[in-house]
Amino acid sequence: MKFAIIAAGEGTRLSQEGVRLPKPLVQLNGRAMIDRLIHIFMQNGAEEVVVVINNESPLTKAHLTELEKHSDIPLRVVVKTTPSSMHSFHELSPYLKEDRFCLTTVDTVFREDEFSRFIEAFKVSGKDGLMAVTDYVDDEKPLYIGTDTDLNITGFYDMPMPGMKYISGGIYCLTPQAIGTLEHCICSGMSRMRNFQRQLVSDGLRLEAYPFSKILDVDHAADIPKAEAFLNEVH
Repeated sequence: MKFAIIAAGEGTRLSQEGVRLPKPLVQLNGRAMIDRLIHIFMQNGAEEVVVVINNESPLTKAHLTELEKHSDIPLRVVVKTTPSSMHSFHELSPYLKEDRFCLTTVDTVFREDEFSRFIEAFKVSGKDGLMAVTDYVDDEKPLYIGTDTDLNITGFYDMPMPGMKYISGGIYCLTPQAIGTLEHCICSGMSRMRNFQRQLVSDGLRLEAYPFSKILDVDHAADIPKAEAFLNEVH
């Protein structure tokens, strides 16, 4: 199984708030966010990790080049400035279309034990996708998830509908069938991951929600100590 990281954002809000490092290299408890993800993926049996970064991140490129030299598994780096996360995913897709894969963004912060259970659940799942969700809402524009009683996903919504409690956690386990949907989205001029997720439902893919207790994103400087405190919690 392959794992993929979208790290092509420029981290504009972080830099405007005084964070000097590019987002992938921002440290949480002394470890760069991208290093943390790669380590977790390796711990969960990654055959290869594919990362997309933008052309404006020479520090990130140099860091990953050094990591490649010492990595125990193949680490593939795609350098391409893209207009959206969905386009970043499209740049990664040629390397993901042969087998099941897990995709997330570099600033997604979660508990490692929950992630391991999520990956194991996907490996034995007969569904086309297992999507991480959480009822912890700390996002400026959350994407709400509609589910049935068995947690099969029925839709994705910008505003909560009655009975909805989960939002997207931004971690996607998918089968190669999703790449066909992605190609359709790109050809149709779509540009947001939430529209790709909606198209998965429209295309009839069977998606299941997998609840995490909490998932955080590091978008602002204040999110860094918040994420560190979360990772240091005893549970």
